Amino acid sequence: MSSLCHSLVGALAIAAALSSAAAADPAPLRVCADPNNLPFSNQAGQGFENRIAEALAAELGTHVEYTWWAQRRGFIRNTLREGRCDLVIGVPAGYEQALTTRPYYRSRYVFVTRAGEGPAPRSLDDPVLKQKIIGVPLIGDDAANAPPAHGLARRGIIQNVRGFMVYGDYRDPAPSARIVEAVAKGEIDIALVWGPLAYFAARQPMPLDVTAIEPAALDEGLPYEFGIAMGVRRKDKELRDRIEAAIDRISPRIDAILAEYGVPRADRPQQPPS
Repeated sequence: MSSLCHSLVGALAIAAALSSAAAADPAPLRVCADPNNLPFSNQAGQGFENRIAEALAAELGTHVEYTWWAQRRGFIRNTLREGRCDLVIGVPAGYEQALTTRPYYRSRYVFVTRAGEGPAPRSLDDPVLKQKIIGVPLIGDDAANAPPAHGLARRGIIQNVRGFMVYGDYRDPAPSARIVEAVAKGEIDIALVWGPLAYFAARQPMPLDVTAIEPAALDEGLPYEFGIAMGVRRKDKELRDRIEAAIDRISPRIDAILAEYGVPRADRPQQPPS
């Protein structure tokens, strides 16, 4: 009888210890991210999406566990849908391949130009664009065009346009920086880039200006700004709602991170980088 009691006490002690360990070590926030995609994310945790993921995990009382995958064609299929991870920190609001939160920021395409070389253009109707070498982002293996490239084509501005792959050479530490670096090096005069890539403008050896693109009537149907949300699997409504509530609670922290990285905001006045 004594032996049985000892066994029961031991079993209860083990169960209590396991329960205590589980309470002390909640399930991680499993994030799908690109290991080499600054300023958004990298494996060293230097991107603003890394920082936002950490802030979100802290709010939820847990830690981040990453699944690293190059954010190219098949990214969602090979990560979120395969169950390797549960959350993508940055997707377009309403993205059809995921169930998305409300947008936590909006950004827009911008012009990047060398400072001191005359007024920067503000719309694609500026006549100076016909006289300058312009860099535009190309997306995907089929060299699909981003909205500003379509806008230039509508205006017949084609011969002086140079394409830069959004994903760049993955052997580089920051593949997306190439188009901005080309402005600083004088290889092109103007870059049209997605707003967060302005991060690289402040890190060039010469001053560069960043100016938001103002849509014109000719640009109907071409979106130059997008709301950015977080995405989960389409069936994970409970997780989406929990993430959305946490985003609301830490929104000042998220805003501070975006400002630190110089992300141009379409949803509020831009704050200078700290």
